[in-house]
Amino acid sequence: MMPDLLPPHLLAEVMEATWRPAGRRLLGPFTLRDGAGGGKRVSAATCDGAFTEADLATVETVMAEPLVLIRNGDEALDAALDARGWRIIDPVVAYAAPVAQLSAELPFLTAFPHWPPLEIARSLWAEGGIGPARIAAMERVMGPKTALLGRTGDRPAGVAFVACHGSEAMVHALDVRESNRRQGLGRHLLHAAANWAAGQGATRLSLVVTRQNAAARALYARLGMQAVGQYHYRMK
Repeated sequence: MMPDLLPPHLLAEVMEATWRPAGRRLLGPFTLRDGAGGGKRVSAATCDGAFTEADLATVETVMAEPLVLIRNGDEALDAALDARGWRIIDPVVAYAAPVAQLSAELPFLTAFPHWPPLEIARSLWAEGGIGPARIAAMERVMGPKTALLGRTGDRPAGVAFVACHGSEAMVHALDVRESNRRQGLGRHLLHAAANWAAGQGATRLSLVVTRQNAAARALYARLGMQAVGQYHYRMK
């Protein structure tokens, strides 16, 4: 079963609800975000509506580190920023599948949900470069949310975060300890995410991944997840 495409506005809405910025404000047609160190997705500006060259100049002046998220439908903005010398970084692909398709029974204690994150989960995230500022983005989520701790050989080896926004669930910060990769734990964490999401009434599970992460994308394809959207950033 192929999930419907996530319209750009819905993908953006789910991302923001399940990985929240510390603050946001409007500047003309642009929404500026304070990510507070929580990563690009909560620090990037977005544009909703017509813009002028003066608007772009203001964004360049006001943002300490100018960064704009370009969605499908933002072609005019993309071209305008390109003309001003903004470079493309981190093209991203969104994948999704029905929760029922990804749900699966797992061996006992292979992966289990908990909140707030256990110290071992925080340590595993820290090893992967996901520090307190990004965990703070998780803590700001208002809806149902959980951390997932994954185990390999009876030892903690991976972690992920999943949250719901209505009938949508999204996985973030999925990371497996390098020495434990290619042993199936990433798949188990995704199954665990789907199992938890089903219990929250979610019907679709999605995630985003950089286009260059071929190993992760191959895993998602093997699980039957479909590419349902894409975006990239422009940085000055």
